Amino acid sequence: MEIQELIRTARSRRASDIHITYARNPVFRIDGTLYETDFALTPQEKYGLIVSMLDDGQRAQMERGEDIDLCYTMDGNLRHRVNVYRQQRRMAATIRVINDNTPTFEELNLPPILRTLADEPRGLILVTGPTGSGKSTTLAAMVDYINQTRACHILTVEDPVEYVYTQKKALIHQRDIGTDVGSFSAALRSAMREDPDVILVGEMRDLETIAAAVTAAETGHLVLSTLHTTGAAMTVDRVIDVFPPHGQQQIRAQLATVLKGIITQTLLPRAGGTGRVAAFEVMLGVDSVLNLIRENKAHQLNSTIQTGAKQGMILLDNYLANLVKQGVITIEAALEKVNNKAEFMMMVGAR
Repeated sequence: MEIQELIRTARSRRASDIHITYARNPVFRIDGTLYETDFALTPQEKYGLIVSMLDDGQRAQMERGEDIDLCYTMDGNLRHRVNVYRQQRRMAATIRVINDNTPTFEELNLPPILRTLADEPRGLILVTGPTGSGKSTTLAAMVDYINQTRACHILTVEDPVEYVYTQKKALIHQRDIGTDVGSFSAALRSAMREDPDVILVGEMRDLETIAAAVTAAETGHLVLSTLHTTGAAMTVDRVIDVFPPHGQQQIRAQLATVLKGIITQTLLPRAGGTGRVAAFEVMLGVDSVLNLIRENKAHQLNSTIQTGAKQGMILLDNYLANLVKQGVITIEAALEKVNNKAEFMMMVGAR
């Protein structure tokens, strides 16, 4: 078996991830659940699958025991995010399957308020959620919407580049960490000299990257990025807590100046069928929200989101309740994601 055959099989089964590991047959993640395939490969064959995705430099990294992140392309334009690593002195790999087309707002059934956020000329927009919740896909839809509607310069910094955009109204440059530039923070420092209007930062991983992203938003750019957090309050706390105590008041003030919105999303199994559906929480950078951030009262943000529905804000529990009422997801699936189970049960009319 060749790696292309394994990946084509995974795509035909709608898998989101492929795991190649020493002790078991290749494993697919389908609709959030892991399934072991019946491909009985020897350890040598699995090693060969992994090595076949690497160039000479990456093979040298592997031999030195380093983890490797790369984008593997096959069949013309089918892209895959790959991480190669060692466990128990043996090689393993995880392959994330990337959609071959950039999805639209309609295809993803994104809340209309996200289009309004994408129309912002400047500021900071964060898309948050656990690994595998679709953050990159939502960001790709927002970037391509900007691409279709605005004659601007879009600069993306990713590790690795996932969706490759066809240039429409916008001029787009996509930089790959490790290939085109050394780090997110280095790319953001250079970005100030590259005349961007919109900057996509694949992930805000550390203090230096967060500080550079906030500064870019302060200087008149629209900055979009992701964090592995759940909920607006946790996201605000995470950004601030990265900074040392003496710098936290300053970052609160900066956030309260530039934040346009925080989108939290999660994926749930669709009721009575295959596939998954996304649920969202959306907090907008309105005055009441920004004042709470400035005054170090992030714990009150959920109440503000709850009362801000007319402005387009969405509380996750409310979104989940609507999905249950529409029969899209089950109560059992929703209960695994809600924040306040008692209130949620009242919303769906259950006890």
